[in-house]
Amino acid sequence: MAEWDYEIFWKETMTQIQTELGEQEFSIWFINLEYIKAAEKSITAAVPSSFYRDQIKSRYQNLIENKLKELTGKELTIEFEVVPRDKAADGQKSPEALPNNSEKNPVSGKNTPPAAGTAAAGSAPAGAARKKDRHPQLREDYTFDKYVIGENNNFAANAALAVAKNPGVTYNPVLIYGGVGLGKTHLMQAIGNYIHTNSESKIIYISAETFTNEFIQSTQENKMTAFKNKYRYVDALLIDDIHFLQKKIGTQEELFYTFDALYNAKKQIVFTCDRPVSELKDITERLRSRFERGLNVDLQPPNYETRCAILKNKIEALNANVPDEVIELIGKNVSTNIRDLESALTKLNAYAKLMGRPMTIEIAQQQLKDVFASPRQTNMSIETIQRVIAEEKDLTINDLKGPKRTAKIVLARQLAMYIAREITEYSTTELGQAFGGRDHTTVMHSCQKIEESIRADPTMDSTIESLKRMIKEYNAKS
Repeated sequence: MAEWDYEIFWKETMTQIQTELGEQEFSIWFINLEYIKAAEKSITAAVPSSFYRDQIKSRYQNLIENKLKELTGKELTIEFEVVPRDKAADGQKSPEALPNNSEKNPVSGKNTPPAAGTAAAGSAPAGAARKKDRHPQLREDYTFDKYVIGENNNFAANAALAVAKNPGVTYNPVLIYGGVGLGKTHLMQAIGNYIHTNSESKIIYISAETFTNEFIQSTQENKMTAFKNKYRYVDALLIDDIHFLQKKIGTQEELFYTFDALYNAKKQIVFTCDRPVSELKDITERLRSRFERGLNVDLQPPNYETRCAILKNKIEALNANVPDEVIELIGKNVSTNIRDLESALTKLNAYAKLMGRPMTIEIAQQQLKDVFASPRQTNMSIETIQRVIAEEKDLTINDLKGPKRTAKIVLARQLAMYIAREITEYSTTELGQAFGGRDHTTVMHSCQKIEESIRADPTMDSTIESLKRMIKEYNAKS
């Protein structure tokens, strides 16, 4: 063996890491990592993209290097070479050009299922002429390898991958819940794309609103048999935004029977919702029990490191040139959700292109000043909201938190709960605790009462907007 031929040690390192991390995490991050060459004090590995490289470096480089040191007794540095995926079709060496239908994984030497976006066993390798067409209802870019994993979503992502590998077996049903823009739809469709790519399964992805509209139309046109056959004889049913089903009793009834038909046939069911099932109103108990029967996982707002990783992933997709200090600026000031991060980046990228100017920290600060000043982005506290509304209504914070139920206090309390729900990311359970340990249903009832007042009283909307401005100004000064 040549002095710097370390491939045998590399394979053993991958085997040990796979054992330590488990199949799910290993499949996400190591399946597309390939040994290329070695020098006396370094090993070069191929990765499919610079985003993938950055994720591996930040998460696992120390782990890999420490394992290699244990096995070789030498201090070896891992270097990464980006080998784009499109080169696989040209026959060039690339992690994703490897034949996934072989018995042994070329990285670890172990049997491993194909990664998301690669060909299924027995079919053509990724990039070959027989590449499978995309699913018509699923976004092509909503895959596991483009889903940025952090502390806020690690459990949900691993659970989703486990479901995708063994649909109808591992966890069924799965409910993914969380606030707007946190990646629920991406994760759900990643499950669908994985199943579609690696099998001949029949998959339907649909929003709860569209499901409802189809149900109503089928009822009116006397086509219920066709409707039932469409949804009860699939291998995987993905329904987005089930909170839309509140109060729609007829649709709930039909979904209940569809659920039971699929569940009993061991077909995979995946739902998303903007809140825990326990917070849904006007849902029949038997359907609620079906939603809660399997695995419920939540998504939280991403932390700073994850936000920066998301931005880098998006930048790579846009093929944009964004300085690190601009990424850090956005990451520090936009803390709500993925959608807001992408929106801020898209705005900056559009400005730079249309104005023909490079993206600088000064331009970013100027163009995103309104975004950064938004109450949603300034770590707004519930106490700030309570204080401003209490002062405006000539009350105290203790009045809002206490048991008194005079008309004046009740209205102020409901306004404070409603605005807090609108401009913060706190759950109804957390809001209830902040308002004197009340139940989350009290918060939901208060929000509904204010919504009814807005519809009935044209001045209520302007009152709320005025209060929001006061809260924003107070928070900016404090």
